Amino acid sequence: MKSKLTVLVVCATILTLVNVTPGADKPAVSEGKCLKIGVVSVRKIFADCRRNVKYRQDLSAERDKMAAELEKLSKEIDADKASLKTLKQGSTDYTAMMKEILEKQGKLQALQEFYKRQMDIRESQVIENLFKDVLKATAEVAKTKGLDLVLERSEPDLPASNSNELTLTISTHKVLYDAGCPDITDEVLAKVDANSP
Repeated sequence: MKSKLTVLVVCATILTLVNVTPGADKPAVSEGKCLKIGVVSVRKIFADCRRNVKYRQDLSAERDKMAAELEKLSKEIDADKASLKTLKQGSTDYTAMMKEILEKQGKLQALQEFYKRQMDIRESQVIENLFKDVLKATAEVAKTKGLDLVLERSEPDLPASNSNELTLTISTHKVLYDAGCPDITDEVLAKVDANSP
């Protein structure tokens, strides 16, 4: 009698641990199930992927071109200011030159603001598209490796230059320890590069 009771207790304990309902087709996932977790460094992928390297090269060339255009306009303004000093104040030529200088200064400020916004929008689009591709590639790699969950894991940039930067680093650095979790960063990077236009 004691052995039957022991067997029933053991069976009930096992059923509870695996969360099986007698008569059910499949056992439900237990709350205690160990998930297969992987990690990936999005920062490393962004820094090393071919698309980002090419984008940075293109961006640098474009910024150089914009800077040259702004520098040319700035030099024109400086030359016009020098010419303005040779003219008699209040004369028609002086007034016309002053108007031209002010128009060029307005154009310079407008171009500076336009280029800054254009670069911000372009950078946001590139980062957003790349991040979408990283998410897609991460899901594909995780499925092939049988992972249930993938966490972002990048080494924090320490020491921080100020307390605000340190607070931001602490608040965004979520994976503090990951021993034993497969790091799939290189595989995700390879997949992102393979799917890059």
